[in-house]
Amino acid sequence: MAQNPPNNRPNGDDDENNPQDPFSAMFGQLFGGGFDPNDLPPQLRDALGAQGDPAAMQKMMQQAQAMMSAMMSNNASSGPVNWKLASDTALQAYASDDPAVSEARNNAIRDASNLSDLWLNNATVFESNGHMTEAWTRKRWYDKTLATWKQVTEPVAESVAKAITSAMKDQIPEEMKGMLGNSDSMFRTLGASMFGMQLGTALGGLATDVLGGTDIGLPLAGTTPGIIVTNVSKFGDGLEIPEQEVLLYVVLRENAHARLFARVPWLSSKLIGAVESYARGIHIDMSAVEEAVRDIDPSNPEALQSMLGEGMFAQQRTPAQEKALESLELTLALIEGWVDHVVSLAAQNLPFAGHLRETMRRRRASGGPAESAFASLVGLELRPRKLREAAALWEHLHEERGTDGRDAVWDHPDLMPTVEDLTDPKGFTHRRELAATEFDDFDAALGKLLDGGFENLDPEAGEDPEGKDESGNPEDPKN
Repeated sequence: MAQNPPNNRPNGDDDENNPQDPFSAMFGQLFGGGFDPNDLPPQLRDALGAQGDPAAMQKMMQQAQAMMSAMMSNNASSGPVNWKLASDTALQAYASDDPAVSEARNNAIRDASNLSDLWLNNATVFESNGHMTEAWTRKRWYDKTLATWKQVTEPVAESVAKAITSAMKDQIPEEMKGMLGNSDSMFRTLGASMFGMQLGTALGGLATDVLGGTDIGLPLAGTTPGIIVTNVSKFGDGLEIPEQEVLLYVVLRENAHARLFARVPWLSSKLIGAVESYARGIHIDMSAVEEAVRDIDPSNPEALQSMLGEGMFAQQRTPAQEKALESLELTLALIEGWVDHVVSLAAQNLPFAGHLRETMRRRRASGGPAESAFASLVGLELRPRKLREAAALWEHLHEERGTDGRDAVWDHPDLMPTVEDLTDPKGFTHRRELAATEFDDFDAALGKLLDGGFENLDPEAGEDPEGKDESGNPEDPKN
C-alpha cells in the first residue's frame, strides 16, 4: 500500500516548496511558539472578543485554529463548495444508524420489484428500463445522488461565497488586514467550507428521511430505482399496515418515477434546468449576512454554520426566477400527480392502497424537517403544491383517452398541461385541438409559401389571393 508523503502533503514537498495555507500562517503568527497575547495591541485584543484576557483569547484562538485547520485540510477543490467537508459532515448525521442490508431484505425488495413491474405494466405504456430496484444504505443513497446535488447546489453556493467574502472583508479589524494577505482567496475558502458544512448537515438529514432516489421529485440517482431500506422501515412504523405492503407501495412509486424519467428523455433536463435557472438568479440579502458575521462569537466556531439559514436570501425574485419557479412547480406537480395516479391503478389489489396514497400525498405536500433545512439553505422548496389537481387531470385524461392517450401527453414538452389545465381538466382536450388547428393553418401557409404558392401575388397590380381584380369582380380567364 502506498504511504502518505511527509506532512500529509499530496506531493511530499517540504514547507519551502509548499507554503502553509493562509489560515495556518495567520494563526501561526498569532500564537506560534513563544506567542504572548499581551504583545498584541489592546484594540486587536478587543476586536477578537477576548476582552483583553490573555487566557481567554489564547483558548479562543486555539479553537478557531482547530476549526480552520480542519476546513483547510478538507478543502478538496477551489470551487464554491468544500465537498469533502460536506461528505464528512453528512456522514456524522447518518453513520450512527445505517445498518447494512440483510440478505432477507434484499430478497424481499427483489420480489417487490418484480411484482411492481408486473402491476405497472398494466397501468402505463412506459416500459421498465430493466433495472431491478436497488436496496440502499443511507451512505449508498448519498453516494448515488452526490453528482446531482453538485449540479443543483453549486450555483447557489457561488452566490453565497461571494456574499460571505464581501461581508467578512468588511468586518476585518484594521490591525489584522496586514496579516491576511490574499483575503479574497482566504474568505472564499472559508465560505466554501461553511457552505459545505451546512449542506452536509442538510443532506445528512435527508439521508435519514427520504425513501428513495426520487422521493423529493428530482431524479437524484438517474433512472436507477432504489430505496433506503432502514428509512422505509421507519416510515412504516405506526401506520398499522403490514410491512411487506408498505415496502411494495414504496417500490411501486420509485419504479413508476424511474419509468417516467427513463421513457421521457427531455423531462430530467427540464426539471434540473429549472432548478439551475432559479439558483443562478438567487440574490443574497447582504444586510442579513453582514449582521450574522458581526454576531458570530469567535469562541464558538459552530456558530458559523447558523449564519447560513433562513433570512439569508433576498425575498424579491427576478422575472427569470419567477418563470423558472413556475415551470419547476408545474413540472413537479405533473410528475407527482402522474405517479400518484398510475400507482393508484397499479396498487388496486393492495388492501391499504388508499390509506398509503393519502399518507404519501400529505408527506409530499408538507415535507419534513430535513427537507425544510435543505430548502432554507438553497432558497427553494421542492414540493408539488398542486399534486391533487395534477392527479385529477391525469385521471380525467385516462378516462377520456385511455392509457395510451394519457401517456402520449408526455411526448413533447410543448404538449404538456399548463396551470390552466390543472384548474380545468375537462377543457384540456378542447384547448389542445384549437392550438393544433392554429398550428396546422400556420404550417399549411408556410408550406405554400415555401412551395412558391404566393409568388404571383403583386400588390401593386391590384391582385389578391382570390383572383379578383381591383373592383372585386372575378377576372376574365381570357385576359
